[in-house]
Amino acid sequence: MQFGIFTVGDIAPDPATGRAPTEHERIKRVVETALKAEEAGLDVFALGEHHNPPFVPSSPTTILGYIAARTSEILLSTSTTLITTNDPVKIAEDYATLQHLADGRVDLMMGRGNTGPVYPWFGKDIRDGIALAVENYALLRRLWREDAVDWQGRFRTPLQSFTATPRPLDGVPPFVWHGSIRSPEIAEQAAYYGDGFFHNNIFWPKEHTRRMIDVYRARFEHYGHGPADRAIVGLGGQVYMRRRSQDAMAEFRPFFDNSPTYGNGPSLEETMRQTPLSVGSPEEIIDRTLRFREDFGDYQRQLFNVDGMGLPHKAVLEQIDLLGEEVVPVLRKEFAALRPAHIPDAPTHESLKAAARETSKATEIR
Repeated sequence: MQFGIFTVGDIAPDPATGRAPTEHERIKRVVETALKAEEAGLDVFALGEHHNPPFVPSSPTTILGYIAARTSEILLSTSTTLITTNDPVKIAEDYATLQHLADGRVDLMMGRGNTGPVYPWFGKDIRDGIALAVENYALLRRLWREDAVDWQGRFRTPLQSFTATPRPLDGVPPFVWHGSIRSPEIAEQAAYYGDGFFHNNIFWPKEHTRRMIDVYRARFEHYGHGPADRAIVGLGGQVYMRRRSQDAMAEFRPFFDNSPTYGNGPSLEETMRQTPLSVGSPEEIIDRTLRFREDFGDYQRQLFNVDGMGLPHKAVLEQIDLLGEEVVPVLRKEFAALRPAHIPDAPTHESLKAAARETSKATEIR
């Protein structure tokens, strides 16, 4: 079981002061957040991709490459990489380069994003969103697995004997999660390839999340990758903690009320009842996260959002300390005790490399 944090890199004013960080400050704070996550013993740091204000991570590989140079253990991921509007050739080369720089500590979450205007900005049509996701990912897989690719599709110019460089580290492409909130077609895509499925259930009731995960698991088994409960699932969530629950609620409420996402909607209390948003003491966060297993079955990755919305950077770093010191150690122990032995771990570069060696040996024997 992997635990970590994700950020979308949004810029928002602190409701107490009215001041928002500059782009320079926010980018630097994203890096500091990742470094704190490694210091706290978390497994994963994931960074989103956006090309519009108020977000700053338009170039996730640049930021993650810088973080890779300043860390040694934490796995670096995305939340998400826009498979629809990025050229698959550029994704293949950028993330293979990052994989080399990070000594394999890289995987990706593919997604379509949540900003409609990004499509025309990159010469695409939002009505082709699903088709772009399917075609572009099919090409990306080949670029990482074949040394010379001939390709002709609907959305880009043909390729003839094209080799993406550099080649993946150790001949093993980064593991891919397909991130989706509401599209069963993406769950189907993840299942078809035997990839991971990440449901960022941050704004959704558990019934919807369960339906999406069930679709993915059933189709994973249908395509012959193994029993449904061996499918690789990740979940999102958002937390804010203080030692006393009432302090956490009081501190978080102004940020919730002023959020363009949460504000002017259901109350904080109602949102906590209907979605995975968890505000309270470390013990309450532990109990709430353990219920995810009851709701969705065994899974492999849990990412928390702890920043953004104008939250002071000091408070963000304190959230990570609480996760590392009090929450995640208990979750690791409890999830491990509850998980059946046949449930797989989340793939890593080393486990994928070992699996590739075994496949190669089996082929030689035959």
